[in-house]
Amino acid sequence: MDRRALFDTAARYLRSHPFEAARIVRSALGLRLGLPLDALRWLAEQAAKSGKVEDLEIESAPPGFRIGATLEQMKTKIRATSTIYIERMRINETEMRIELRLEDTRLRVVGGEESPVAFLVRSGALDISNPGTLVKHLPKIPPMVIEAEGKRIVLDLAKLPQLADERSRARRALGAITSLITLHAIETDEGHVDVTFRALPSGVVYAAKTVRKNVVTPAAKRALKLLPRHR
Repeated sequence: MDRRALFDTAARYLRSHPFEAARIVRSALGLRLGLPLDALRWLAEQAAKSGKVEDLEIESAPPGFRIGATLEQMKTKIRATSTIYIERMRINETEMRIELRLEDTRLRVVGGEESPVAFLVRSGALDISNPGTLVKHLPKIPPMVIEAEGKRIVLDLAKLPQLADERSRARRALGAITSLITLHAIETDEGHVDVTFRALPSGVVYAAKTVRKNVVTPAAKRALKLLPRHR
């Protein structure tokens, strides 16, 4: 994504919606980040340009999101919609746990294609009213899915390959940052997405120890390796 285009779009939006700047400042004072839903819709439009999905839509369903997209599976276009609620988040040095509840999940065939996938969707044989149960019985579940049942899916993003190694720089950076400030909740109202943060979630002493372990000590070790050794 072109950064210049992103900044230009944001500047035009703030000029045409001057009240948003004041809302952003008020939210920041309370450790909240309030994003207009229009910003997410713009990002969705950019994602749709990749060609992987079509007609990507994001609407508010307070305190969650109503998301819809058209995908192509086995030469069959399918419209998928669901209302997603982020019920709980726990992000720290060891985990990035996000608990989701998916309601009113539906599939609809777009067009008159006659294919095995179209038959399964139209006949109701492919039941996705409980997406968690469906994910649970997939042949190969992604490692970041740690629980799935009914309408509930629990993710741990720390199990992604980029973060799985506890000794990696990304994992150490995650530990240091989340000891100082961590993501606490994501909710919507009619026109905004409110992201809430929590400062020093485990206290000052824990933050100091974690920063020392993940930032100061590794940096000191790297610096020592660069020093000439005396014989």
